[in-house]
Amino acid sequence: QVQVAESGGDLVQPGGSLKLACILSGGDLTPYGVAWYRQAPGNERQWVGSITSDGRTGYADFAEGRFTVSRDNAKNTVNLEMNSLKPEDTAVYRCMASRPGYAHWGQGTQVTVSS
Repeated sequence: QVQVAESGGDLVQPGGSLKLACILSGGDLTPYGVAWYRQAPGNERQWVGSITSDGRTGYADFAEGRFTVSRDNAKNTVNLEMNSLKPEDTAVYRCMASRPGYAHWGQGTQVTVSS
């Protein structure tokens, strides 16, 4: 059974960096595209960025230039590297791995940006 889990969330100061991981278990990551989303209390879920199965990436405007999505198929992992973090980046970050007919969500990891 394929499962997805995020890790790496933490409390970080404004201007700091953080690297989140999305790990797929019970299957092979290779055919999956992976998207990162975030949701802050009282706000709707926002798309952050994505990587396709062949490595093409896309980002929301707020993430462009600050966030980077990458994948390591050998480790069944997709990373989200976040730099120049702002208090408004505080949210629960979740990843979703998908391929035709299938979508697997993780539970999320908390990122808090505060001094």
